[in-house]
Amino acid sequence: METLKHECGVALIRLLKPLEYYQEKYGTWMYGLNKLYLLMEKQHNRGQEAAGLACVKLQANPGEEYMFRERGLGAGAITEIFNNVHQQYKDLTEEQLHDAEFAKKCLPFAGELYMGHLRYSTTGKSGISYVHPFLRRNNWRAKNLALCGNFNLTNVDEIFADITEAGQHPRKYADTYIMLEQVGHRLDREVERLYNQCKEEGLKGMDITHAIEDRIDLTNVLKTSSPSWDGGYVICGMTGSGETFAVRDPWGIRPAFWYQDDEIMVLASERPVIQTVLNIPAESIHELMPGQAVLVNKKGQLRLAQINKPRKLKPCSFERIYFSRGSDVDIYRERKKLGEKLIEPILSAVNHDIAHSVFSFIPNTAEVAFYGMLEGLDNYLNQLKIKQIEALGHMPSHEELKQILSQRIRSEKVAIKDIKLRTFIAEGNTRNDLAAHVYDITYGSLVPQEDNLVIIDDSIVRGTTLKQSIISILDRLQPKKIVIVSSSPQVRYPDYYGIDMASMEQFIAFKAAIALLEERDMQHVIEYAYRKSKEQLNLPKEKMRNYVKEIYAPFSDEEISEKIAALLTPDTTRAKVQIVYQTLEGLHEACPAHPGDWYFSGDYPTPGGTRQVNQAFIDWVEKNYQF
Repeated sequence: METLKHECGVALIRLLKPLEYYQEKYGTWMYGLNKLYLLMEKQHNRGQEAAGLACVKLQANPGEEYMFRERGLGAGAITEIFNNVHQQYKDLTEEQLHDAEFAKKCLPFAGELYMGHLRYSTTGKSGISYVHPFLRRNNWRAKNLALCGNFNLTNVDEIFADITEAGQHPRKYADTYIMLEQVGHRLDREVERLYNQCKEEGLKGMDITHAIEDRIDLTNVLKTSSPSWDGGYVICGMTGSGETFAVRDPWGIRPAFWYQDDEIMVLASERPVIQTVLNIPAESIHELMPGQAVLVNKKGQLRLAQINKPRKLKPCSFERIYFSRGSDVDIYRERKKLGEKLIEPILSAVNHDIAHSVFSFIPNTAEVAFYGMLEGLDNYLNQLKIKQIEALGHMPSHEELKQILSQRIRSEKVAIKDIKLRTFIAEGNTRNDLAAHVYDITYGSLVPQEDNLVIIDDSIVRGTTLKQSIISILDRLQPKKIVIVSSSPQVRYPDYYGIDMASMEQFIAFKAAIALLEERDMQHVIEYAYRKSKEQLNLPKEKMRNYVKEIYAPFSDEEISEKIAALLTPDTTRAKVQIVYQTLEGLHEACPAHPGDWYFSGDYPTPGGTRQVNQAFIDWVEKNYQF
């Protein structure tokens, strides 16, 4: 019901044949450019604030441009940047447009390497200068670097201090710029090492240039620049000389998938995107493993390299619950399982009264979990029918069988997102009235005063939409009880690895825990957590503990859920409201390969995450209490 922003999506393409090959086989030398467009459009869900693309020509003479970039802002940025590229071809004749040799020599963005990026802001900064890919220019082709990524670093301050101490002067204090300078610095050193090596061998002039470009290995560059990165990341890059790479964080927090055949190498943030764009089975696509890099050199040779030692595996479970495309074969199965794991608490919430309960979902991203919930309810009802037939104790009559077998799970499309209202009116009451009408309801979909209404959602973070809109509009149907079901557990802690979640004080679970502590005169728990958090500020981040857990420790999950329901239920609501959350155990059973659950458990995979959550809590306490 609330929109969370996933920070970024990446796409990387390396054509492994000359452009003439694609012109002859597919009717256009723009094969790579077109595939990049599709890869980006199919990942539009991952970023709608900005987009950018970069291209490298492998065959360019001195004095000719070989590295190109286009960037745009806004939800229509993908269309805009590709339109801008194609505008540069509008005056060509039909013959020129289909001449691959001419394109290679004369046309911008007619290259063999392509990189695309979709962005939600990760640093809180916006504007075209913060849109990926970033470029680092140099007269040596091998020292030119284009970089983009799906990432967020927790220790930008430490890295900034390290590189400035080494004498560098980054132009901006932003994670991508700092990362660009780090990788670029190591790339410079690698090129210089090869230059000296070539000179010692007696090479001169362009022979040195060609030798450097043939020998350069970005494995060395990545191994010397990335060990200090604390966070979740998939970083993609390409050099002016034709080296291409993508590297994943050693905890496996952020995802990436790649594919190669004899024509093309492709990498993207999501597997089904590659499947759809290239029409290949899931089994042909490989996951980039934690700490690993996939690299393609100037000759088109692919290699895998272990850049950083894998850490404790913590792939992001929110990718599976919410962000990634549900068309992935595994994600689809996992989301259905998340719905199915909620059957027992749902039945308990409606007092096992299936006959007088209507089931639905909001928003569309919860639809797959809804199907899993329905399957689980069907299985329950089938078992119930068997018991009812067995309990008859005699050969049942036609009417008796009909009465038992006619029992159904009642599912309806109860709520519909009608329009995206603009909040152009700042005055509180009027604005709230507008927000209350974001969703519309299907009148007549349940029996007033008799039916329970069960609505499944994929996550409840702030609860703002529930309070301002959903519960009030559902209450108009006059259900006996409204049960809001979250297919994810209670979101208790911020994410620091690339998801734009609420700050500490906005989490409805945090508000509920604080309200319970205050109601029960247990403010000493808040003070204790604050003192312990402050005491460890001078410790290395690796030795810090997450003391915010103490805020939740005195209460059961059910107590917090009950308080959340009380906080989110408008005073005018007539129906009883209950909120049912997925358990951590249920989440891990449904998504066993993605144990990263720090937003629910507080178990951050990196030291930087633990440091940041403690600091966020300290900031909140100092604004609200006088301890």
